Amino acid sequence: MSLTIEQVRRVAHLARIEINDIEAHSTLDQLNDIFALIEEMQAVDTAGVEPMAHAQDVAQRLRDDRVTEPHQIDQRAAFQAIAPETEAGLYLVPKVIE
Repeated sequence: MSLTIEQVRRVAHLARIEINDIEAHSTLDQLNDIFALIEEMQAVDTAGVEPMAHAQDVAQRLRDDRVTEPHQIDQRAAFQAIAPETEAGLYLVPKVIE
């Protein structure tokens, strides 16, 4: 699949992007290169290949789930005191979705 210059201009118009002739031709070349790469990748026989989440077989290193703050320093009351609005220990925020 390859695009034409008219298609690039139409997409730019639909996206409300102002594009001059030089940018249109440059974008056309870049998009056609991308489509050529996609076609090349789709031509590869992947039968019997399992999908992978990562190119290497690696595992995420995780730390222990433990409290790292000293227990004697409870700053909740100090944080609640400077909050604009609180109620029953909760922070009140303005409604943004109706």
